Amino acid sequence: MTNTALREPAFPDAVITEAIRWTEETGPLDDAQALRIAASRASDGHARITERALHLGERIGLPSEMARARHWAPWVLLGLVALIVVAGLGLAGNVVGGGERHINVIVALVSLLGLHALTLLIWLVGLWLPAGSFGTASLGWLWLWLSLTARVAGGKRGQAPLLLRATTGLLTRARLLPWAFGLVSHGIWSLSFAVVLAAMLFALAFRSYTLSWETTILDPAFFVRAVQMLGWAPSQLGFPVPDATTVLSAEPGAAGQRTWAMWLTGCIVVYGLLPRLALVLLSAAVWRSRRKALQPDWSEPYYRKLLARFAALAPAAIVDADPGRTRGAAPARLAPSELQNALFIIGFELPPDMPWPPTALPADAAQVLRIDGSAPARRMLLDQLAQARPRAVLLVCHAASSPDRGTERFLREVLAHCGECRLWLADANGAGAAGRWIDWLRDTGLERITASDSLDAALQGLSAP
Repeated sequence: MTNTALREPAFPDAVITEAIRWTEETGPLDDAQALRIAASRASDGHARITERALHLGERIGLPSEMARARHWAPWVLLGLVALIVVAGLGLAGNVVGGGERHINVIVALVSLLGLHALTLLIWLVGLWLPAGSFGTASLGWLWLWLSLTARVAGGKRGQAPLLLRATTGLLTRARLLPWAFGLVSHGIWSLSFAVVLAAMLFALAFRSYTLSWETTILDPAFFVRAVQMLGWAPSQLGFPVPDATTVLSAEPGAAGQRTWAMWLTGCIVVYGLLPRLALVLLSAAVWRSRRKALQPDWSEPYYRKLLARFAALAPAAIVDADPGRTRGAAPARLAPSELQNALFIIGFELPPDMPWPPTALPADAAQVLRIDGSAPARRMLLDQLAQARPRAVLLVCHAASSPDRGTERFLREVLAHCGECRLWLADANGAGAAGRWIDWLRDTGLERITASDSLDAALQGLSAP
């Protein structure tokens, strides 16, 4: 038996991570420095949580206590093995050590296999129970081994029970707790049966015993059938089975005694040692197949909050970058026959403190409107333009504003419902603002729109003929 679990490089980190989670259930730890260190050392969210836990665990002594537990675990297991060897020798002595050298084979078989069969049945039933149904009492040898290791390895700060709780929690989540229990328990039972068989065969080989059965109320035919049934499986491996004459004989002789001894040995091998050895191999195979699942449950709210905190530490990232201006095609012009001799003057997204309407507007303007740029206001204006189909539209914009995609879409929609569109850039301070708008119109493919920072220049030629 070797401590396979604690040799896995990721398992100690997972145990410390879970132990920190249990620790912080009573109150959060001061982790400002741990967060920064974890964020700088790892890029993956789960790896950052583990780094944070290792840093906090170092502060409260968890890694050193884990190291002591890994050091003492094999020695504690060796002590349990020595205890099992002594117990096995004692059990074998009870069977073959009587002063009368008389062995009741049925009583010997029940005493050697009874507790084994009961514990094996409990383990098999436990495989069908939910993972959380395994309590400390049902873990048997595994819990004894882990708890003794925790007690021996416990330091001054007494964090071993916390590590033990985290370990059993990880085993439960990975559905490995019954198999880890089985790996230890079946291994110990296998060793126990090996010791019993060795001691019993030594005694039977060098001492003379009388093997028989006794009853007060049962029919002898019952024992004949029982011996034949129990001996069928061992007989497949070459162990002899007493026939009816031998079973019913009061003194079966040396050959009969030898047959009884080998029948008893075969039953212990087939019904005791071999099932436990097979289950040791099965438990080890299941452990190897599921050991990668020995990780914390990252979907826990505790871990989700930590991931959110790490995300808040990260610098802002542009996830939907502007690909740049794309030059679109200008809308088709309306035919002159579709236009009406009308001039619309529209104030578009002007500052609230800007006076409206401005002075020196032509008196023949059909509409003088001002909209705030909201979707309902735009739709209402476009509906009016679609009905009026004016010969010209003068848009008044604030020169200091920056045109965007919404402005581009609006201008294209206006162009689709009028003959000519011009821009008056109000409150322009110098030629820079006007130049910026003119460059923007060129880059977006709206060269048809003439922009000017002078109202007179923007109105030139737009008066009614």
